[in-house]
Amino acid sequence: MALALFGTTVITGQSALAAPETDIEDQTVITTADTEWKFLDDGSDPAAGLSSLNAWTENDFDDSTWKNAKGSFGAKNGSLGAVGPYTPKTLLNHYLPEQGKTTVPTYFFRTSFDLEAGQADQYVELSGEATYDDALVIWVNGTKVAGFLDDRLTGENNQEYAGSSNGDPVTSTFRIPADVLVDGENTVAVSLHQDREVSSDIYLDFPELSLHTTEHHEPPSRVILTPTETPETSQYVSWLGGIANEETGVVEIRETAGTEVRSIDARFVDRVNNNPLPHFSAELTGLTPATSYTYRVGNAGSYSPWYTFKTADPNAKNFQYIYFGDAQIGLDTTWPKVVKQAMAAAPNIVGSVHAGDLINTGSNETEWTNWFKGMKDSGATTNVMAAPGNHEYSGDNKLLAWKANFEYPGNNPSVETAGELAKLTVGDTPQAIQYRALFERWTEFAKETVYFTDYQGVRFITINATRSTGFLVPDNLPACEGSDCPAGNVSSLWVQFQAAWLDHILEDSDSKWNVVTFHQPVYSASAGRNEPVLREHWVPVFQKHNIDLVQMGHDHVYARGYHNSNTTEHEGVTDGPVYVVSNSGAKHYDLAPAADNVWTQNDATQVLRGRGFTTYQIIDVTEDALTYKSYVAEKTSTSTTDLAVGDLWDEFTVTKDEAGTKWVTEAGVKAPEEAEPALAVDVNTSVRCLAGKATLTVAATNGEAGPISLKIVSDFGTKQFNKVNSGKKGTAAFSTRQAELAEGTISVEASDGTTSSTQKVDFAATGC
Repeated sequence: MALALFGTTVITGQSALAAPETDIEDQTVITTADTEWKFLDDGSDPAAGLSSLNAWTENDFDDSTWKNAKGSFGAKNGSLGAVGPYTPKTLLNHYLPEQGKTTVPTYFFRTSFDLEAGQADQYVELSGEATYDDALVIWVNGTKVAGFLDDRLTGENNQEYAGSSNGDPVTSTFRIPADVLVDGENTVAVSLHQDREVSSDIYLDFPELSLHTTEHHEPPSRVILTPTETPETSQYVSWLGGIANEETGVVEIRETAGTEVRSIDARFVDRVNNNPLPHFSAELTGLTPATSYTYRVGNAGSYSPWYTFKTADPNAKNFQYIYFGDAQIGLDTTWPKVVKQAMAAAPNIVGSVHAGDLINTGSNETEWTNWFKGMKDSGATTNVMAAPGNHEYSGDNKLLAWKANFEYPGNNPSVETAGELAKLTVGDTPQAIQYRALFERWTEFAKETVYFTDYQGVRFITINATRSTGFLVPDNLPACEGSDCPAGNVSSLWVQFQAAWLDHILEDSDSKWNVVTFHQPVYSASAGRNEPVLREHWVPVFQKHNIDLVQMGHDHVYARGYHNSNTTEHEGVTDGPVYVVSNSGAKHYDLAPAADNVWTQNDATQVLRGRGFTTYQIIDVTEDALTYKSYVAEKTSTSTTDLAVGDLWDEFTVTKDEAGTKWVTEAGVKAPEEAEPALAVDVNTSVRCLAGKATLTVAATNGEAGPISLKIVSDFGTKQFNKVNSGKKGTAAFSTRQAELAEGTISVEASDGTTSSTQKVDFAATGC
C-alpha cells in the first residue's frame, strides 16, 4: 500500500503477522512518566559501518550498548539545569569528547511498543506531541513520519546541526496515517539536533504518542478573512480543514438580511508543517458594497460556525482598525488577552494590521493554532492585514505556512513596477540574465507578503523587510562572475525592488490616507539593533510621499517619532510621516540609550518610548483625521510606565485637508490655522540632504482659488506640477541623485495664470 508523507511516497509491506481482526480501542503508547528510552549522546554515528544511514531507526537495530532512562532529557551549559521553562530529568552529554566546548550535533533515541496480531490494520491514525530544542526528526519502524526545523539536514551523515536558534524549547504536535504500524514490535526513533557548535542548551520531552481507531475529524478551523484589491465587492476567506484526506471545500454565503444561500467552491492550497490537515481558500465575488453577509466554510459536510462580515463602504468616512506589534511569545496566554482587550475597546473595527512575528517558529503548528485561537472571532469577521517577520521564516524558509494560512491580493512588486531597476534585466549578459532570474523569483515570492488594498479611503500597504538568501536566491541561479553580478547584493536589491514598487503605487494612490506596515524598523529602538539598508531605501520613499503612518514591530519595545525634516515652528506639531514601533506579545527587550540611538544618529526624534509592557493600538479614521491611541495591555516587573493595564499610553492626531495640508499634533495640541495668503504667488524653496540624496521642496501660495503651476527647469530635465491650490498651499517635491546635481543651478517657476514668481536654487550648498 502507498503511504504519502511530507512530500514523498514510501511503500510499506503487509503487516508482519496475519491474524483476524480483534476489537481494539484508542491507546497511548508513549508517555513521559512511563516510557523508557535507549539513547546515544557521545557524538558518534549509530549507523557507522552499516549499509543504510537510517539503519538505527529500524526494528532490528542493536541498541543494547546505549544508555537508557526516562525523559525528559537535556543539559544547560553541560549540567542538569533549566532550559527555558523546562528542567530535564536526565542529563545529556553536552560536548564532544576532547573538543572543549563544541556541542554534540545529534542525539539519538529509541523506544518500542507491541501490538497483538491483527491490531496494526485496525488503527487508522497516530497522534503525538514533542517539546524540543533545537530540531527534531521522528521515525516509526524506519519510516520518517515528522520533522521539525530540520530543513538544514543534508542526509549525508547522522551527526548534523539543525534548527534556527529559537531560544526556549518549542512544542509541536503531529498526526500521521497508521500505515507505518506493524503487528508485533514497533520502534519509535528520534534524532535531536543542536543548532550550532556553541549552543548553550539541549532539550527533549516526548510526552505522548497515541494510536486511534478512527481518523480524527474536526470542524474547519483557522477561519480568517483577508482583503482583496476590491473589498467593496469581494472578499477572501481561508481556513484549515478538519479532514486529512479531503481536498475539496466550499463556502456557503448569504446576505445577512436575506435567505438565499450561495455556494462557492474553494481551492485546495497545501498541507504544511507535517500537519496532514489541508488548507483552503476562496474568493467571494459579486458582493454588494456596504452589505452584511453571513457565511460558513466546510469540507465533506463538516462545517464551521456561521460568521458575519460587512463589505467595505465606499461612502463611509468614519471607521476604526487595530494595529498589533509582535505576538510571537505567550501565544496561549498573553496574546488572547491582548486581542480580547483590543476588541472590547474597539468592537466595530473593519480589520487589524499585524507587524510580523505572529508566531515564534514558522514550522510550529501549535503556535499557529494558538495565534488563530486568539484571533478566532476577530479574524473570521474582520479583515486581517499581516506582514511576515523574520520568525515566520524559522523552520519554513519558503514561507509555506504563511502562504497556506493567508490569501492576499496579487498586486505585489514585479519587473513592471521596478522602475530603473528593470533596465538591469535587459540584454544577454551574465549580469542581465542573473538579474532577470532574481527579479522573476522575487515577483513570485512577493505574492501574499507584499501587497496593498484600498479600504474606505485608506491605502493599507504591507511590505516584507526580512532578507535571507535562503528564499531570495533561486535554486538554479544562472552563473555570473564579477563584482557587478547581483547575487552578491541580493539583500539590498530585494529592498530596492520593493522601494520601486512602493514609489509606483503611491504615485497613483487615490486614497487620502496611506499607511505602511512591515516588521524590522527603519528606526530601531531596542539596544543593539539597526537596519541601515531598509532606512537607506525606504525612508526616502516614505518622506517623498508623506506617508501618514509607518507601523513596525520586531524590537519588543515601544517607540514613536518623526524625521527631523518634518519639524515645524509650532510646539508639538510636525508635518510628515509618523514612525511607530510596538510590541503586542510577552517578549520584551531593552531600549537603546535615549541620547544616542538609531534615531538620534539618523536625523530622527523619538517623541515617546518605553519597555517592559505590551500594547495594542486603535486608529480612528474620519474624513479629515487619523486619531491614534495606544493602550497598555500587559505589564512586567521591568515596565517603564506607571500606567495601569487598560490605560491610554500614547496619543496623537494626523489631520489633512482637501488641499493636502497635513499636521501631526500631540494630544491636546490644536492644528495650526492657515494664515491668509498674499495676493500674489509666493514661492519658497528649500534643499536638504535626505538619505544621501539632495531633495528639493517647493511651496507656492497665492490669494486666489484655482490651480498653481509649478515648473522646475535644469540642465538635467524639466518637471511640471499642477496642484489645485484653493487659496492655500500647493507643494511639489523633486529629488535626484547627488551626481546629477554637482554643477549648476535649478530654476523654479510658480504661476497661477495671472502672476508668477521664479527662484534660482544652488544644490552645491547641500553638502550631500
